[in-house]
Amino acid sequence: MSKRIVASDHARRNLMKTLRCWMPFLVWGREVNRHSLVADLLAGLTGAIVVLPQGVAYAMIAGLPPEFGLYTAIIVPIITGLFGSSRHMVSGPAAAISIVVLSVVSNIVPQGIEAYIPAVLTLTLLAGLFQFGFGLARMGMLVNFISHTVVIGFTAGAAILIASSQFKHVLGLSIPAGKPFYADWEFMLGHLQDFNGYSLSIALVTIGSTLLIKKMSRKVPAMLFGMIMGSLFCWLLNGVSQGVPMVGELSGQLPAFILPDLSVGTLSAMLPGALAIAILGLVEAVAIARAIAIHSGQRIDGNQEFIGQGLSNVVGSFFSCYMSSGSFTRSGVNYDAGAKTPLAVMFAALIVVLILLFAPQVTAFLPLPAMAGAIMLIAWNLIDVRHIREILHSSKQEASILLVTFMSTLIVALEFSIYLGVLMSLIFYLKRTSTPKMMEVAPKSIDQGTDLRSVQRFQLPECPQLKIIRIDGSLFFGAVDHIQKNLIRFSEENHGRNHILINCTGINFIDYAGAEMLLKEARYLQEKGFTLSFCALKNTVKDELAALNFLAKLGEENFYATVDDALSTLVPRLNPDICKQCQQRVFKQCP
Repeated sequence: MSKRIVASDHARRNLMKTLRCWMPFLVWGREVNRHSLVADLLAGLTGAIVVLPQGVAYAMIAGLPPEFGLYTAIIVPIITGLFGSSRHMVSGPAAAISIVVLSVVSNIVPQGIEAYIPAVLTLTLLAGLFQFGFGLARMGMLVNFISHTVVIGFTAGAAILIASSQFKHVLGLSIPAGKPFYADWEFMLGHLQDFNGYSLSIALVTIGSTLLIKKMSRKVPAMLFGMIMGSLFCWLLNGVSQGVPMVGELSGQLPAFILPDLSVGTLSAMLPGALAIAILGLVEAVAIARAIAIHSGQRIDGNQEFIGQGLSNVVGSFFSCYMSSGSFTRSGVNYDAGAKTPLAVMFAALIVVLILLFAPQVTAFLPLPAMAGAIMLIAWNLIDVRHIREILHSSKQEASILLVTFMSTLIVALEFSIYLGVLMSLIFYLKRTSTPKMMEVAPKSIDQGTDLRSVQRFQLPECPQLKIIRIDGSLFFGAVDHIQKNLIRFSEENHGRNHILINCTGINFIDYAGAEMLLKEARYLQEKGFTLSFCALKNTVKDELAALNFLAKLGEENFYATVDDALSTLVPRLNPDICKQCQQRVFKQCP
């Protein structure tokens, strides 16, 4: 009977552990108290004030009505708060994601027609399914394949595109839609004489006011203040009568249930873009969650974050939400405002609901040039000048990845620029791993025993009969040709050394092609009168060789646990006559 009780108790604990893993709110929900509720409510109020102008602005970047940004700021944070791993990250509309949504969808469905919104929801649904699938498959390490350089180059290019898309509102020009960014610039430069001075002045007042208040105080929501000042300035100028367009009143309705376009043609056309935007959204979200966690001390589960982001986009796609991700600005504000649990973002979402229901006219008097000015500031903040400068001066490879990603963002479809940046990163990585360093090493001194160092760097003497080579890299199919050529070169430049010892401390794995190459070279060197030995091979790598049935073929007697073991066996086998002629002891095992 007692065994049954123990087994039942064990099963119950495992069930609760699984539920807490899949439903993080069961963990932080138990920590909610009066103090945390007050802190979360105040943080939520601050977050709602910040997201109000951002949500409207980002929706406009994506080519959607302004209320869609607020819908996304309502539904998405609630889902990610319940199922994501971060307690402080705020998800919702984001600038870089918004411009990718516009780029992907407008290439399939022209912006402005009735089918555009269902197509956006289709893209969001597919991207969410990709993200959720990655989370279920425990592919949290997927984001590691998107280098920081690719993200910096992409966001810088996206910033240029975002800023270019707002020139028509800032200058009051009717720039044709659907053209590349350079066509917008060409049109703008050719029609500068037609610009609306009232629109330009309103945008400049908005930009100036935002920068001024940001410099004076970080606690005041600078963007909201700038938009208010731009609106007041427009009212003073009587801008409406001067042809200045307004954003217009919000719908005053809660997010409605809308089915995405699930036709086969739309689904297949959206797939490539959905995968790219899903990966980009995950990279942004996980990077932001980890950055906040450094300050909060919380541990982030990348796989759970994938699930939270995926669920929020899948659910949101049926309730008038478009593709979302984490927001660094709103997440930082949320943490600085003292948020304790994800209830803070839920309070912010509820406050936005109240604004939609009872104050939908908040945007009725907001001029489009003021909104455009705020968006241009958002675009400028996307350009990470400091890191771009460091990358350009630190590494030619990283600089080339940055420039290619940046230029492709401007020239080709945005989703393909992400693929291109990732592809270049992988190519450079494979190039580096396929050419592991093969270094001639020797003991630094007799006193230090077998402290092997580079012969070339430290100008160390070598044994006239035994050459030691250290391989710093793994032996896989991509590195076989490089290692083979260098082994042949070392044997041809042997200068009387007919014993080669490979120091394997830097080898982390060996695949079938690598093992076959070692066997082939061992036999080739044996025919030339050489012996090939190995030392300090990791046990896990040795097990791989044994599993591939190459350990016996290479001869277990040719493998030594340490450098000392190898030298203690090999040095006595050297020609004693040559040893007598040697001017100095290279190894402590020398006679």
